[in-house]
Amino acid sequence: MTNNLLFDFTVDKAAKTVFITREFDADLSLVWDAFTKAEILDQWVAPKPMSSKTKYMDFKVGGKRFYAMVSPEGQERWAIQEYTSITAKTNFKMYNAFADKNENPELPGSEWDHTFSEQKGTTKVRITIYNESLERLERILDGFTQGMKMALNNLENLLATLSKK
Repeated sequence: MTNNLLFDFTVDKAAKTVFITREFDADLSLVWDAFTKAEILDQWVAPKPMSSKTKYMDFKVGGKRFYAMVSPEGQERWAIQEYTSITAKTNFKMYNAFADKNENPELPGSEWDHTFSEQKGTTKVRITIYNESLERLERILDGFTQGMKMALNNLENLLATLSKK
């Protein structure tokens, strides 16, 4: 297991953008799958004690993922993502917005750009999240920051388990 894996989380409010860089001690293919396959994504993306429930995911350009973060009490917070660009095992982009249970988006949303690279068995993921609204960014920032850090730590633990299989 590699120690000192990079984890940088930077917020640029003037640019309405969050920059995340995270390294994982896992092969690129496995990390890519963890971000692009619902059955793996649902295992790590929700911060504890929440869980993630994907209703459907069609990972292709123009395809969508409709999912909920579910509280221990069963409350569902839905969101919808539309994939706008995919370069296999290198990059994907999507538009993300909160939504109601009927898939009606709550705009404005955010544009996510994920870039993947591997060097000597360590995979680096760079995520740039541009928010269409500074007000939206400021409203969700504290919870998002905590939740995203927890989710990426969940992913690190899951990858360690999956790498052993």
